[in-house]
Amino acid sequence: MRIVSGIHKSKRISAPKNLPVRPTTDMAKESLFNILNNHFYFDQIAVIDLFAGTGNISYEFGSRGTENILAVDAHYACVLFILQTAKKLHLPIKTFKSDVYKFLEKTTLTADVIFADPPYGFDKEQFLKIADLIFEKKILNEDGLLIIEHSKHTLLDKHPNYSHCKKYGGNMFSFFKNLDVD
Repeated sequence: MRIVSGIHKSKRISAPKNLPVRPTTDMAKESLFNILNNHFYFDQIAVIDLFAGTGNISYEFGSRGTENILAVDAHYACVLFILQTAKKLHLPIKTFKSDVYKFLEKTTLTADVIFADPPYGFDKEQFLKIADLIFEKKILNEDGLLIIEHSKHTLLDKHPNYSHCKKYGGNMFSFFKNLDVD
């Protein structure tokens, strides 16, 4: 995997083979960040990276100037790898080892961008539960975006906060917004 843009542009990062991960492809990540670049000033947002895995998405935000990044993963080796890599690259990424659903139930944090890359083997209800918790607990800031990465075989378009999706090969990014903002 490589960092697509920012101060660490083209930097390759090699994750240990024993991590239970499927990093977002460079092509899909570059397309996603082109979209986000039109909505946000990266140095002015807070980001929560759920099911962070290798930290691929967190590094990209950090390389582009985001100072407030929290990477959440249940796997200790993933959290340790993210911490070590962030330290080497001097990126302001905080980590939290937790089951994502438990984290969402208990957190008092909010963010402008929440990115979730759960295992593709999850069933549709598990994907939708992520969105449900984020909107019920008001974790997403008013003009923020929730992005869930998933297989093209999983459709999340029936969620009330669903906005649109983008397809990249076998990957999809579904975007969700606060649609009922007062």
